[in-house]
Amino acid sequence: MALLSDALLRVQPSATVGISQLARKMRQAGKDVIALSAGEPDFDTPEHVRAAAIAAINRGETRYTDVDGIAELKEAVAQKFRRDNGLDVTADDCFVATGGKQIIFNALLATLNPGDEVVVPVPYWVSYPEIVRLAGAEPVFAEASQETGFKLTPEVLEAAISEKTKWLILGSPSNPSGAAYTADELKGLAEVLLRHPHVHILTDDIYEVLVYDGRDFATIAQVEPRLMARTLTMNGVSKSHAMTGWRIGYCTGPREILKAMTKLQGQSTTNPPSISQWAAVEALNGPQAFLGAWRAVFQKRRDYVVGRLNQCEGLECLVPEGAFYAFPSCKELLGRTSAGGRALATDEDVVMALLEENGVALVHGSAFGLAGHFRISYAAADAELEQAMDRIEAFCAGVR
Repeated sequence: MALLSDALLRVQPSATVGISQLARKMRQAGKDVIALSAGEPDFDTPEHVRAAAIAAINRGETRYTDVDGIAELKEAVAQKFRRDNGLDVTADDCFVATGGKQIIFNALLATLNPGDEVVVPVPYWVSYPEIVRLAGAEPVFAEASQETGFKLTPEVLEAAISEKTKWLILGSPSNPSGAAYTADELKGLAEVLLRHPHVHILTDDIYEVLVYDGRDFATIAQVEPRLMARTLTMNGVSKSHAMTGWRIGYCTGPREILKAMTKLQGQSTTNPPSISQWAAVEALNGPQAFLGAWRAVFQKRRDYVVGRLNQCEGLECLVPEGAFYAFPSCKELLGRTSAGGRALATDEDVVMALLEENGVALVHGSAFGLAGHFRISYAAADAELEQAMDRIEAFCAGVR
C-alpha cells in the first residue's frame, strides 16, 4: 500500500523554495552566493507596525481568535477595500488567513471537485497550478507570452474557458513577469467573463502598491462591478508592508465562499497568529506615506536591473510595470555552452550554471510555465544588485 496520497503525488515541489534553499546551503558551506530567487522586500517592517505588535503582546493578546480573524482586522480590511479599491464591502464580507497563499488554498480546496478546471495564465506563480491539482482539479494554461507583454488577451481567455471551468486565477502585478493590467485591459477580460456566468474569478492583488511610472492599480471587481458577486479579491501585508514572516493575508468575496473557507480553516490552522493580526490592523489603518518612498526605491532598482540585463549578450528583458521581478528571455543562450563547460539546453541549465559558476541564484522560467526565461528579484540592496548584474554579465559574455 502506497504511503503518500494520490493528491500529493500530483503536486510538484516549489521551485522558488528549492532554489532559495540550495542557495542557503551553498552559503552555509562557505560559497559566495547572491540570492535573487525569493520574493521578499529587503526593508524592515515599519516601526509603528512593530510597536503595535509589542503593545498587543503586552496587553495579553496571545489567545485563540475567531477562525476568520479578529473583528478589528476584518473592519480594517473592509475599510481598505472601500478606500483603495472602491469595493462596497463590510467586515462580514472579509476573511483573514495565515498568508495570501492560504487564502488561495482555502478557496480552491473548498470549491473544486475532480473534473473541474481552473484557467491559469502563463507565466504563473508556481503555487497556482499545484494547489489546483492538490484539490483534484485540472489547471488549464492560457499563455500570455512576451509578445503580449505577459498579459492574457480576451481571445486567449475565451479559448481556455469550457463548461468545466470553475475559476480564473488572475494575478496583477504578476509574479514572475511584473505585468500589471490597466483598467481597460481588465474590462476586455471582464467582457469575456460576463459571457460565462459559471466562472468565478480569484484575483491575486498582493503586489498592489508596487505599480510604477505613475500607473494606477486596478482590480477586476472594481472595473466591472457586475463580476463582484463571483470574484474573490485577495491581498495581504507581506509585500506592501514588508511583513512576509508575519503571515497575514486577507480577502473579500461572496459570503458563501467565505463561509466554506472558514469551515476549512477551522479544521486546519484555525485562526491566523493573534499578534500578527494586531500588527496588520496598524499596517492597514496607520500611516501609509512610506509606501510611496519604497515604491520609488523599487522603481529605481527596476530601471537599473532591466537596463543591465538588456546589455547582456543573449538576454532580452521587457520593462515590468509592477511587483519587484524582471523576467528576461534567455533563449539566445540555449544550445550553447557556459564558460564552465555546462551545456545550456534549457533555461534551468542557464540558472544552474549561473549559480554554480558565478554564484547568482535565480529561478528558471519553466518553473512558471514559460520556458526560455528566468526570474530575477530586485528586492535587494543596490550594492548586491550591482554585484549580481556584474556576475550575470560576465556569465553571458563567457557563453560560447
